[in-house]
Amino acid sequence: MSPVDTKPSSQTPPGPSPEPRANTAAPDPWEHLRSFTRARIALGRSGASQPTRALLDFGLAHAQARDAVHTPLDAAALHAALVTAGFGPPLLAHSAAADRATYLRRPDLGRQLDPASRAALAALQAQACDVLFVIADGLSARAAQTHAVPLLQHTLPRLPPDWRIGPVLIASQARVALGDEIGALLRARQVVMLIGERPGLSSPDSLGLYLTHAPRADLTDADRNCISNVRPEGLPYAQAAHKLAYLLVGARRLGRTGVDLKDDSEAALEQAPQPPLLPTGLG
Repeated sequence: MSPVDTKPSSQTPPGPSPEPRANTAAPDPWEHLRSFTRARIALGRSGASQPTRALLDFGLAHAQARDAVHTPLDAAALHAALVTAGFGPPLLAHSAAADRATYLRRPDLGRQLDPASRAALAALQAQACDVLFVIADGLSARAAQTHAVPLLQHTLPRLPPDWRIGPVLIASQARVALGDEIGALLRARQVVMLIGERPGLSSPDSLGLYLTHAPRADLTDADRNCISNVRPEGLPYAQAAHKLAYLLVGARRLGRTGVDLKDDSEAALEQAPQPPLLPTGLG
């Protein structure tokens, strides 16, 4: 009988072949709801975590929001776009916030003009106008750069033909209340601020419209009306222009804006005569 070989084998005995790894990302039953909103819903999951795609999308959205806050307004390009669209050369103004870092730390300085801009606007001795439009960078210069001119193109044809429209003004490092001081200096009966809103993680280019009747420097947010999220993926230009024109005419009739001025523009649109579905004589 031969002795037993106790030396361990250098070869691993063959075992069953590993099964191919299956995709661990589980579908979300709410997936179909994603077509109705840009909110982060129905992201799915991979095990106990979010899928890699969702994490990457979140990181991209966060970067876009940061870029929107810090990217400066290209006033020269906006000037050229306004001239090309037929609005004439705009006026320029700057807040008392000297730079972006100061603007972000000192909101109060963004609500008042710097001395040079205040003196320049006062020296114009502008004629009174029914409405003045101010395009401002706010917290998303990208929004003002992209959406302000198309919004104006949709709005002006909806205003009463006898209204006098003041010169468009571009304001840098601006907060909403800066429009009140500008409107008072340029003798505007109403002022509209078209300003970049604070970017969200699904809307880095949202434009806000702030309407003030009889603007002056001591007004508060309760004295204004706001139309928010103006952009093709949010409130489209035509619908926003309809709301804005409705509020402008309503404020003129009421004599004030703010909490007393209600937005009934949707009801007015529903009550307006609708065109026939077929030309006359073909029904």
